[in-house]
Amino acid sequence: MSRKEQNEGTAIAMSADKEGDAPESRYKRVLLKISGEALMGDQSYGIDQKAVTRIAREVSEAVRSGVQMCLVIGGGNIFRGLSAAEQGMERATADYMGMLATIMNALAMQNALENLGVETRVQSAIPMMSVCEPYIRRRAIRHLERGRTVIFAAGTGNPFFTTDTGAALRAAEIGCDVLLKGTKVDGVYDSDPKTNAGARRYKHLSYHDVLAQDLRVMDASAISMMRDNQIPVIVFSIEQPGRLREVLEGTGICTVIGAATAQEFV
Repeated sequence: MSRKEQNEGTAIAMSADKEGDAPESRYKRVLLKISGEALMGDQSYGIDQKAVTRIAREVSEAVRSGVQMCLVIGGGNIFRGLSAAEQGMERATADYMGMLATIMNALAMQNALENLGVETRVQSAIPMMSVCEPYIRRRAIRHLERGRTVIFAAGTGNPFFTTDTGAALRAAEIGCDVLLKGTKVDGVYDSDPKTNAGARRYKHLSYHDVLAQDLRVMDASAISMMRDNQIPVIVFSIEQPGRLREVLEGTGICTVIGAATAQEFV
């Protein structure tokens, strides 16, 4: 069986209901992408240490189960480059400022993980030797093989690219089995569930579905990269305690995006 068939078969099974004891994680190496807003908690800005610690506990549980975990965290809780550009700031400058915000979030998450006993490394696409390592692919893989959690910061290191694209790039570079995107909702819907009570959640989607319907799960460039590298994307709610573990085990509520998955609603 090819890697594509293994990944797609595994991803489709992720959203199926299971009976009996929960299985072990279905994936060996996982990249978790979460937004900066996930670190705000109930605040309107900045970093809520309680929210960071809650997510860190979930990651810690996954690591202790044997999963090689790496993370990408957005910077929207501190600074949004695109929003600043829309208000007149030069786009490249605004994007670099957004990259610095992701480094702050990465350091906050590193601190929370290490307080829980999880050995962690932050690697930045923008060299910042005084506070973290530069991104070096082989070193990142070595850290993961030794059981360390790696947090990739500063996106791709280039303006005009989002952290979604940065996450997709890192997932492809280091050979992740799946990219998990933790959001505020428990999957991908055909309309906004916050404003439409009748919104339907997709159980399965193909990469083509996401691009053709402009579902805005991730940037088109990120989805295209996952399609080209045959890496499934699973969208779930990071705000639900225990949901990360459930998704890794195959019992969690989520939407699976892959090449062989036919569009299907729950």
